[in-house]
Parts: sequence; C-alpha cells; structure tokens
Amino acid sequence: MKNNEKKYLSVKDYLVSGESFDLIYDPELDFLKTFPQPKIEDLSKYYESEDYISHTDEKSGLFSSLYQLVKKWSLQKKVKLIFSQNNGFGSLLDVGAGTGDFLKVAKENGWQVQGMEPNKNAVKLASEKGIELKPSLNDFKGQQFDVITLWHVLEHIPNLEETIITLSNLVKPNGTLIIAVPNFKSFDANHYDKFWAAFDVPRHLWHFSKESIQKLFSENFKLEKIDPMIFDSFYVSLLSEKYKSGNKFSLKAIWIGFLSNLKAKSTKEYSSHIYCFKKMK
Repeated sequence: MKNNEKKYLSVKDYLVSGESFDLIYDPELDFLKTFPQPKIEDLSKYYESEDYISHTDEKSGLFSSLYQLVKKWSLQKKVKLIFSQNNGFGSLLDVGAGTGDFLKVAKENGWQVQGMEPNKNAVKLASEKGIELKPSLNDFKGQQFDVITLWHVLEHIPNLEETIITLSNLVKPNGTLIIAVPNFKSFDANHYDKFWAAFDVPRHLWHFSKESIQKLFSENFKLEKIDPMIFDSFYVSLLSEKYKSGNKFSLKAIWIGFLSNLKAKSTKEYSSHIYCFKKMK
C-alpha cells in the first residue's frame, strides 16, 4: 500500500468463495483497488459458479430472467450507440464478449465484428451463435478497429495500465472506445456499503469513479459523453438486498434502485456509467 492510500472498506465474496477482501482507496486516481488481488492463474476459480450470469445463457430464476430481459433491450441500445459514435458502420472489437450476444446483434446490423473472451464456456456458447472469440488481446496485435467496447469488463482486468496502452494501440486514429463500469460513488453503493453487489470481489479488481476513468484514459483519448445505465441500480440493488437480508426479491431493493436514479439526476452519480471516448492521435 502506498503512503497516501488508505483502507476504504472490507467486503466479502458472496458468489463463490466467501472470502473477505479489502478495498484500498487511491486518492491520486480516485478509485478503489481490491486487496489482496488473486494471482492471474488463480482468477478463473472465482468465476466457477452457475450464478455468474454473463458467462451463461441461463434464463431460469428471478435474477437470470431479469438479467436476460434487460440484456435484450440493452443490446439494441448499445448497437445504436456505437453507430452514432462512429457515424456509421465499421470494424468492431468487443473485449470480454461473454456469450457473444452483443457481437451477434452488431453483426446482424452490418458491423464487421471480432471479440475477445477468456472463459471457455462462454466461448463455446458464442461459437454456437456463429461468433468466434479469441482468448487474449494479444491475438489482435497489429490490427486496429473503428470501435472497441468493454461492457462491464475493465474492472475485471488484472494488468490495468498495460491494458489501457494495448487498447490505445488497437483503436484507429479518431476511432471510438466505449467503456461501461459500475460507479462506487452512486447512491445505491453508499446505501448498501459492504453488501453492494457491484463490488463483486475479487472478480472486480478495480472500482471506478467518473474522475478515475477520465484520468486513466486522458493521455490518448478525449471524453465525448457519459451515459447512465439506469437499469443497473435496480439489478444491483436486488442482488445487494439478497446478500444483506437473504431475500431473493425485495420491494425495498426496487425502491433503492429508483431512489438511486432519482438522486443521480442532480448528482450525476448513477449506479453505472457508459464512457464514450474518441482517440486523439
């Protein structure tokens, strides 16, 4: 821990291991780091759960059903967003592509698509949809894309600084980089505190604020816009309430999700944000 860093909170892995981790606040970048961080070779075991939805196409159960319902709506919104940011169709790389649904919809809408996903089960499911994924960003060395997207992925990547440099090299000059991440300064994060589901340790290695995202990418990118992800507050609150009280469904969680969005209209601190960057050089 650096001299100016301090412990922010202790949180538990509710999904897989039950282990506890500390969140360390870095004032220079205004973000949190999960500590200790698992070794890269050990990370995969923390994803070994049937409840880890982004690596499955599971539709049974309340949370899975809600997730898949919102995902279907959001896929169309994402495709419209990348079209508007790129001023038309082009080449697209989706990093952390999961089971390939976003790339499938983008491909059907005229995009030239490629994707990266390290999870073998997710890669298999994507392949069944006609989407072939590669396991590492190194597999795209020497290529450049009009648009690169990371939908709730950056928080999972171990080598953060190295990855940012790699992403910068992969985006064409004047190309677009789109990043969606949770916001630990949102109302629902403050309300649920150590039970906030979007801390999701140790799968989430970093926990970003709006300031930290802008600082991390400021060298080569210009921030064009920030969009809220309004459904995230409801989904995250439902999971958080489950962790806190054991209730699989809670009207209180729906209320907290609503309050979070309402308060964010003035604070601009939504549960999750989408950051749209333009490469400057």
